[in-house]
Amino acid sequence: MAENTTEIIVGGAVLALAVGFGIYSAQIAGLSSGTTGYPLTAAFRSAEGIGVGTDVRLAGVKVGTVTGVDLNPDTYRAITTFSVDEAIRIPDDSAVIVASEGLLGGNFLELSPGGSPFYLEAGDEVLDTQGAVSLISLLLKFVSSGGSSE
Repeated sequence: MAENTTEIIVGGAVLALAVGFGIYSAQIAGLSSGTTGYPLTAAFRSAEGIGVGTDVRLAGVKVGTVTGVDLNPDTYRAITTFSVDEAIRIPDDSAVIVASEGLLGGNFLELSPGGSPFYLEAGDEVLDTQGAVSLISLLLKFVSSGGSSE
């Protein structure tokens, strides 16, 4: 009977740790952020490094999350859907840029606010976009040009 009690206690502790790890992982991934947001879309020539769950930042502060990335078969552009915190109002002439955290860091969407007195509403499309810049392609251009400044 003592062995069964020990096994039950150890099993319960392992189960409690597993549940705690699952909750912690969901919070870190932003799955249960508790904040609501409104959806916006943007079409990029290249959305390299952007996927579901990628941060959307304004002035370096996370204000949203990418919720979907699909290819438009007619225009061959990456249609990115993202949510922005309801407390943040984005001017309708703002830009969305695929930015990088550094040479080895990941990519994120950076909102660059415009100066319009009118704001984007849920479901609107941000028209001013700048896609990802490939560091490798820039290096290849530099090497192939011989480093000359023409």
